Formats: sequence, structure tokens, C-alpha cells
Amino acid sequence: MASPDLFQNVAFSDVSAAAAPAAEGATAAFGVAAATGGPRLSLVKAGKPEVEPTIEIDLSDAQIYKLGPSEWLCLCGESEAKAGVEESFSRAIKVVLRTEAESKAFSLAFQRWKHQVISGKAGEPLENGSIIAMKSKFDTKIEASSAKMYFHYYGQLLHQQNMLQDFVRTGTYYAAVMENRSDFEGRVVVDVGAGSGILSLFAAQAGARHVYAVEASEMAEHAQRLISGNPSLGQRITVINGKVEEVELPEKADILISEPMGTLLVNERMLESYVIARDRFLAPDGKMFPTTGRIHMAPFSDEYLYVEMANKALFWQQHNFFGVDLTPLHGSAFQGYFSQPVVDAFDPRLLISPPTYHTLDFTSMKEEELYEIDIPLSFVASVGTRVHGLACWFDVLFNGSTVQRWLTTAPGSPTTHWYQLRCVLSQPLYVMAGQEITGRLHLVAHSSQSYTIYLTMSAKMWGVGAEQGGILQTSTGKLELKEPYYRLSQPQSYMLQQDQQQQQLPSLQPQGSEQQMQEGLSPGITIDQVDQECGLH
Repeated sequence: MASPDLFQNVAFSDVSAAAAPAAEGATAAFGVAAATGGPRLSLVKAGKPEVEPTIEIDLSDAQIYKLGPSEWLCLCGESEAKAGVEESFSRAIKVVLRTEAESKAFSLAFQRWKHQVISGKAGEPLENGSIIAMKSKFDTKIEASSAKMYFHYYGQLLHQQNMLQDFVRTGTYYAAVMENRSDFEGRVVVDVGAGSGILSLFAAQAGARHVYAVEASEMAEHAQRLISGNPSLGQRITVINGKVEEVELPEKADILISEPMGTLLVNERMLESYVIARDRFLAPDGKMFPTTGRIHMAPFSDEYLYVEMANKALFWQQHNFFGVDLTPLHGSAFQGYFSQPVVDAFDPRLLISPPTYHTLDFTSMKEEELYEIDIPLSFVASVGTRVHGLACWFDVLFNGSTVQRWLTTAPGSPTTHWYQLRCVLSQPLYVMAGQEITGRLHLVAHSSQSYTIYLTMSAKMWGVGAEQGGILQTSTGKLELKEPYYRLSQPQSYMLQQDQQQQQLPSLQPQGSEQQMQEGLSPGITIDQVDQECGLH
């Protein structure tokens, strides 16, 4: 094979022509037709120059079907004028490649050249109109500007390095693959959103027969260089530059591997592409690495964080800013800061209840289930304190045949580049030990490849009369997952767990600084101020 688009020593025959002999030692070449400018496949008999093809196929309406490991049937439409009347008919050409590897390359080249027509240059003027680019499922639900920024970001090596240097992430993937070699040996693997190609190389190390590394960004070029630089593995890896919603593969996969997780598991909406790849490429009973994901949630109390966020809006309380009263905008600014989810690594002792979780089964869920995720909340407070919001993190399971391995982003575990996420309420809740906290975490996907978070938390009546039910306090928040507050280097001081457990109902009188620290309050913040904010005075 001289190049990815030129295949030598092939055999072809016109199946639709009666008693047509097979042409041996021929050449199959993909290129652009001189007359039309469209992509075409030229089949040239041995000894003939490429400019004199025996058969020329217009790829705009052609399809290929696999007949065997190295045999393909190409169907195309043609027309012929008879007695002044143009008649249309189908033509079937059988093409036989030398090896199975060349057969796979031929199929990929066919699809690549064919897609130049389908997704080609939208708006390009033609004699009778213009080309209209057909949109894939990805393009119909994602804004073009968002997709452009997303693929530009992941097309840069510095961002790939940031992920590769997350040794919890990379090491867990490596262990999950190597500990489950039996799932990879001799199997076909598709790496969904391959990035630098590291997971494809892991799969090849584990003995995969062939790996298709699908990457939509310009990182595909870097991945090709990295894979080519590791030839003992690279000879079993094919890099495909395109979206999983659009590309075609010559065979089904026995296993999908991917790193589709974003902040709160679902940010960037790549999980949908992972599920689409499952439906398009995975063979029945195939495996997915990762297999399932879980979003974990628990209420938390962090007075330092709350005061820090509230104080950001103090700028807008100025009555004389160069002669201008800024206070009309204070309320909007205050709510704006609380619309940002906080991404940082926090002390798990800030949690005031055991966590609960919501499971996403990647092997069986529908893509549409990721458009809107509704999670009911129910907790029992373990201490009396102020609840400042909901803390969230995730984990994913690699359900291998030999070893089941989890990758977790939980607080207290080794930190990952995902950290944890907290939704802070602008109006905290007061709870007693043993009091029930209910609510709802509602995630709604949008076209900027992220989610709007709607959070409701309520403290149910506690103590005498609680059996009658009823809600004592409710607080709500609307947050934008795409625009978090990265709080990654804040010095924090936390009370000890035993101090939390000894905590009683706070006095409604002002306390000294030592007591404030035990109650989880910042120096200078009094209980009266807290009570006023909570509406208790």
C-alpha cells in the first residue's frame, strides 16, 4: 500500500455485468474527479495509468458492504441515455484487498472521502444552489461556538498534560486495563474521545487485536505521532479524526474505553457521546470501561466559604463610588456569586450527614436520560448546625471480568483534577441533630455543553409535633455548572469531628471568638448576625 488512499494489487469485478472477468493486480485510488470536483474511487487495471480508470465511482451516493475479512461490495447509482430517455440503475463492484489490515484501511478511506461530500463546505456556491452540510446529532444539540471552544481546548497538549499528570486518574485507568487483560486480549477496542491516545496505547499493551482511536479535535494529529512513535503498539491502532456521531468503523467493537467524565460527572456532555458510541459500535455483550457512574451528594456546613462568597458582593454596597450609588445592583451581584458552583477539595468533616448517590448505568441507559437528571434528596442531620448547601462528587466503576476497580473523586481520597463540587445556598438552613433534610437536585442540559442546576433543600419540622409533618425552612438555588468558582488554594481551618459531635443547639446570644470557631463561624460573625440572616430575629 503506497499511501492511505492508494491500494495496490487489488482485485475487482463488476458483479452487475454478466460474465465480467475479475481484474487482478489492479489499483484502487481515492481522489477528486477532475470533471465534477467531487470525491471518487478509481479502479485501474494493471498496466493502465491512473488517469485512465477502468471503473470510476462517484462516492456521493455510494455505499460499501463487507462480504468477508478482505472483500467489499461497492454499490453506486449510474444513469444511461437510451433512445433519448435517461435511465437510472445500480452498479455493484466487488473489491478484494490483499490483507485484512488493508481491508480495514480501505473501508476507513472510503468513509473519509465520502464524508467530504456529506459534511463538506457548507454554503459553497454551486451552479444550481449551494451545499447544505448535514448536521450530526452532536451538531443539532450543541452550539457551534461552544463546540469550537471545546475542541480547541482539548486540542492543546498542555491540557492533555494536565489530565495525564492526574496520576489517580491515569493510574486507575492503567490498572483497570492491565488487571483485566482477558477482556482486551485479541479483542477490537474503540477509544471514544481518544485525546492523546494514552488509553488506546494501554489497550494495545493489554493485547487488543486492534484499537480504533476516535478523536474529534486537532489532538488526533498529536495522538498519531505518539502512537507512531511506539511502533510495537501503534501497528494495532488506527487514529480516526472525527466525532463518534459521524465516523464509520469497518467492524464492531468488543469493548469501549473512554474518559467521558466532567465536573459533577456530567459536565461537557461527553457521556452522551459515550452512549451513542455504544449504540453505534459496541457488539452485543460487549464491555464498557467505565461501566457505571455514581453522583454522590451530602449537605455540608462551611461558614468560612459562605462568608467568603457573600463578601464578594460588598463592593456593590458602596453609596458613593465616584459619586455613584452602586447599591441598586447589590442584590443581583449577591445572587450572581451564589450561582457559581464551587470547585475545590474540602475536608469531609464538613459533611453533616451520610451521603447518598444516584447511579448512571452506561451499558443500558438511553442518551436522552442525560438531557434531564432529577435526583430526590433525603438526609438526616448528624449535628445541629447551619446547612450551607449540597456537596457533590462522583465515582465510576470499571467492571472487568477479573477485577472490579473504582475511580473516586470523594473528599478525603487522593485529589484528582476534578476535585469536588459544592452548591452553596444564598439562604442557609438551621437544623438540629436528627432533623430530616429533604429536597431535589435537578440538572437540565443545555446547548453550551453543560447543565443548569436547580437545587431545593428543606428542613422538616423536628421535635414535638413533627409527626404532623410540614416544612420548617426551604432554600433554593439556580447555578450554572459551566461557570464554576475554582477555589483551589484557599487556606481553611476546620473544627474537629469530636467538636461537631458535641455541638448543641447554638445560643441566641453573641458568643466569643473561641466559641465561634467551635460553632463553625468566622471571627467577627456573631450568632445574632446569623440569626438575622436566617430570619430568626
